[in-house]
Amino acid sequence: MSEPLAGKVAFISGGSRGIGRATALKLASAGADVAILYYNSHEEAEAACGQIRAMGRRALAVQADVSQPDSVGEAFAEFKTHFDRVDLVVSNAALGVLKPALEMSLKHFRRCMETNALALNSLAQNAVPMMGAGGSIIGLTSLGSERAIPNYTFIGASKAALEALARGLAQELGPLGIRVNCVSAGVVDTDALKHFPNREHLLEEYQTRTPLGPTLSPEQVADAVYLLCLPEAGMITGHTLFVDGGYAISG
Repeated sequence: MSEPLAGKVAFISGGSRGIGRATALKLASAGADVAILYYNSHEEAEAACGQIRAMGRRALAVQADVSQPDSVGEAFAEFKTHFDRVDLVVSNAALGVLKPALEMSLKHFRRCMETNALALNSLAQNAVPMMGAGGSIIGLTSLGSERAIPNYTFIGASKAALEALARGLAQELGPLGIRVNCVSAGVVDTDALKHFPNREHLLEEYQTRTPLGPTLSPEQVADAVYLLCLPEAGMITGHTLFVDGGYAISG
């Protein structure tokens, strides 16, 4: 019972830092072997793999650009030389430019959409042939998919697209016994948040408005991803699970 994911294999994009890393370690602690997909943080990815191997699990770090379907395909080709199946896929890698929408270009929009939304489909296309009934695919989204956040418009649009895509995939893959869900995190003080010009205001507002505050950690978000990976979540699909301490319902 202490290792409910024993024998499972997880594939996590953006798994070298922040929420992705916390998720990789959480799933490994529950018994899963883990492949970490990274873009440019090789040393951090290898360090995370070292932590996973120290738990007695298999671990693999693979480099790819999730915004490019061919790159995702190449990553899975390498993955297949180490693993013959995948049970859990987490689309966590994200990218965006924090500027007013009227200052953004088509290039910005495409990059957001390709990295934050299209990547889920690319991961699914490669994973599903290796995934049997009971498989779970999870996308990481944010409150910006539903709320207007200053300078977050293009990222928010891509997160809304991610959630819509997850619902469509859930319907398509349900007959195969594969579930697709999203986890929407509140304000988490990760490296990504350091790029927000209003970082301090967001953290202060979160502390003020959150019933279960005052902070939200990457590990708590990883716990929510873990819950959706469990067999007990076997009838949950096409759903977005909020893990924000009640922030979204407070005003």
